[in-house]
Amino acid sequence: PRFLHSSRKDIATSRAMQRDASGASEEEESELSQSENDDATWVSWFCSLKGNEFFVEVDEDFIQDDFNLTGLSTQVPFYEHALDLILDVDAPRDAGLSEEQQDSIEAAAELLYGLIHARYIITPRGLAGMLDKFKHIHFGRCPRVYCQGQAVLPVGQSDIPRTHTCKTFCPKCADIHYPRSSRHANIDGAYFGTTFCHLFLQSYWDLVPPPPREQYVPRIFGFRIYKKERAPQQQQALAGGARGGGGGG
Repeated sequence: PRFLHSSRKDIATSRAMQRDASGASEEEESELSQSENDDATWVSWFCSLKGNEFFVEVDEDFIQDDFNLTGLSTQVPFYEHALDLILDVDAPRDAGLSEEQQDSIEAAAELLYGLIHARYIITPRGLAGMLDKFKHIHFGRCPRVYCQGQAVLPVGQSDIPRTHTCKTFCPKCADIHYPRSSRHANIDGAYFGTTFCHLFLQSYWDLVPPPPREQYVPRIFGFRIYKKERAPQQQQALAGGARGGGGGG
């Protein structure tokens, strides 16, 4: 889980400072400002943030369909306010909120959008959007040498938010890995869920690669190391660690 990188107000302020520093004319500044206001919905703004490259833009009509949001109101604080923020609705109930409440609503909007996103990407339109990102390697490549740079997919280890961070699944070695970027590694895994990547590969089965042909073989002075039974003390240490319930990822 993580927090919003910055508010839309912060982004707008930053852009204004950059324009002032570059000496843009008032007319150019007005045109740029108008263009930004016309084009930047909350969803497009959120997905454009650095570190949010794994997300696709969820269609507004999907978000407005109450059926698609079933059960989310009990998982997200400030649910109605967060939904209004995502849909760019200026609701009267937003008036009079403190700055701390506004910050909480922005964090709730990220949580709500992430959970909506997990549902959207298993629909035909959502899968198509993720397919485009997969083809352009937006999710990165497998770090294993013998996977030869195979493109990966985001995956969650749980559908419950704040349980695990996002991992990447390699369809070649069929294993999960930490994303290369720390920004991506801090995204909540529930925003992609446990189903998406496997449904994706079932839907686009022609993209499933064959397993690696080679496997790393450890050697000492050129000689292969043969596995031996672990020493009794090693077995006891492993058994003790298992009983202690080692932490999860």
